[in-house]
Amino acid sequence: MLTVGQCREWRFAEATLRSNFVTVSPRLNVSSGSEFEKVVGYSRAVRIGPHVAVSGTTAAGDTIADQTRNALRRIEIALAEAGASLTDVIRTRMFVTEISRWREVGAVHAEVFGDIRPAATLVEVSALVSPELMVEIEADAYVPDKSSGANEPSGPGR
Repeated sequence: MLTVGQCREWRFAEATLRSNFVTVSPRLNVSSGSEFEKVVGYSRAVRIGPHVAVSGTTAAGDTIADQTRNALRRIEIALAEAGASLTDVIRTRMFVTEISRWREVGAVHAEVFGDIRPAATLVEVSALVSPELMVEIEADAYVPDKSSGANEPSGPGR
C-alpha cells in the first residue's frame, strides 16, 4: 500500500489518495505538429485527469470574425484529441489587438458555444505573434466522469 508521502517521489502528473489506494492520472500532451511547439516548448493541449487546457490559439482569416471562428475550430480539434468537446469547456480567454472589435469576436464565441456559456474573459493586447493576427483564444475544459455521476451538480443553485 502506498501513502501520500510516497507519492511525492513519483513523476506522475496527478496522484490522488482515495481510501487506502492511490490513483494516478497520466499526462496527455496533444500536438498539432506545428514547428513552434518544439521551438517554444509547449503543447497544443494538455490533459491531466478530467482537466484539459488548450494553449493560446490563433488562425488565419480575412476578418477578426473569420480568425475567431477558425481558432475555435482548431480548439475543438485539440479538445477532441484530448478526449473532450466544446460542451466540456468551462472557461475561455480571448485576446484581441483592437478592443473596439470585441462585439465581432463575442458574436462568434456566442454562435459556437450557444447554451454552453463558459466563463469568459476578453481583453486587449498590444500585439500577437504575427502582425496579421487579430485574436488569440485559450480554453479550459473539465471532462466529468460519466460512470459515477459524482461530478454532476446536485441541483439548481447548489
